[in-house]
Amino acid sequence: MGPRHFLSLAASLIACAGLPSVAGADHACTAPGDIMRLAQPLSHTAARLAHHEPLIIIAVGSSSTFGAGASSSAASYPSRLAVELKMLFPKETITVLNRGVNGEEVNDMLRRFADGVIKEKPDLVLWQVGTNSVLRDKPLGPHSPLLLEGIRRLKSAGADVVLIDPQYVPRVIAKADAEGMVRLIATTAKAADVDLIQRFAMMRWWHDHEHMDFSVFASPDNLHMNDWGYACLAKQISASIVEAATRNVTSASARGMVRANVTP
Repeated sequence: MGPRHFLSLAASLIACAGLPSVAGADHACTAPGDIMRLAQPLSHTAARLAHHEPLIIIAVGSSSTFGAGASSSAASYPSRLAVELKMLFPKETITVLNRGVNGEEVNDMLRRFADGVIKEKPDLVLWQVGTNSVLRDKPLGPHSPLLLEGIRRLKSAGADVVLIDPQYVPRVIAKADAEGMVRLIATTAKAADVDLIQRFAMMRWWHDHEHMDFSVFASPDNLHMNDWGYACLAKQISASIVEAATRNVTSASARGMVRANVTP
């Protein structure tokens, strides 16, 4: 596929990814662009897609990756992400593996990285972390070096890395260190030059700016997301992946067209 054709595909995919609603829902699935735009271009993922090579995505985390609160495993965010990406890239082979384990904290996840994540040779890892430590009132300090170690391992394996911060729900935001954990994850992601899905900010947007009751996107336990919440999260993540993975191609093609117009 030439750059011009890929540019056309990128534009159409970004337009599709930005669709504002989740099918069958009574509320629009929205999020401000500055919240969901990924800082890094997902270069490895972009290369796999550009060359039509199989793409392996691993979602690792705790219960909100596993899908607690969803009506079935098919309604978890990794399952919904696979559906969204299949619609956006119907001719590509994209596998999304769910490696969420209920109750885990960052050190638990690190212990299974070798066999549960890196062994699968992922191209992109979505790492959801932080919620259980906040709920258990664990000190924030140790998390940054553990996150940096995990990121180092994933990068060494050749994967693009995207962190996902805690969910904005009553049982999390009641904790004094909730926003501190969100800031720590953001600071660590920036220091390590990896991307971040700002789930906390997105869900707060739903509640504070879209005036959604928590029951719209959270399960009755006031901790986990529900089917609508997971579906919207997956839709927003898919849009973020598409934009980041096609960013360099779009920019390069645009620069080429400008040069073509001004060169004698």
